[in-house]
Amino acid sequence: MTTVLALDQGTTSSRALVFEQSGEIVAQAQREFPQLYPEPGHVEHDPEAIWGSQLATAQEALSRAEVNDVGAIGVTNQRETVVLWDRATGQPLGNAIVWQSRITAPLCRQLKAAGTEPVFREKTGLLLDPYFSGTKVRHLLDTISGARERAERGELLFGTVDSFLIWRLTGGRRHVTDVSNASRTLM
Repeated sequence: MTTVLALDQGTTSSRALVFEQSGEIVAQAQREFPQLYPEPGHVEHDPEAIWGSQLATAQEALSRAEVNDVGAIGVTNQRETVVLWDRATGQPLGNAIVWQSRITAPLCRQLKAAGTEPVFREKTGLLLDPYFSGTKVRHLLDTISGARERAERGELLFGTVDSFLIWRLTGGRRHVTDVSNASRTLM
């Protein structure tokens, strides 16, 4: 039987579903993980909690389905959430900034005041808003000690949650995303 493993990494939980070739769901698992609110309007996730819950649900669903061979894996995720991690070790440099977070609202106001919003709109089709990933990446690079310099040396990777999961699932061999995630980065 050819099976497909679907990983659904959401804002409050991770799920995994195993489909058989007919499209029928043969097993599933779900686990919640903690939401972090360091300040009003700021929302974060521990990337290790995301990874741990997603890996556990995948293993649980595959075990329930009694499947040893997976023909394909699909990933869906909370798209605008951003993770920054060490290229060599895979360790996150801090918490992921969640799509709901307004932590970069001051930066967005500053960029708008500088007249850059039309450039962002023309190049990405998006409005300059804290919802999107780009300003979150800048925030991480600006607030984590040494991160910008390390990124410039090529020592760090960033991405939306799908990128982080795929990077981990492939043992660091693939740093990729898809167009639906990339189109929401403001880059």
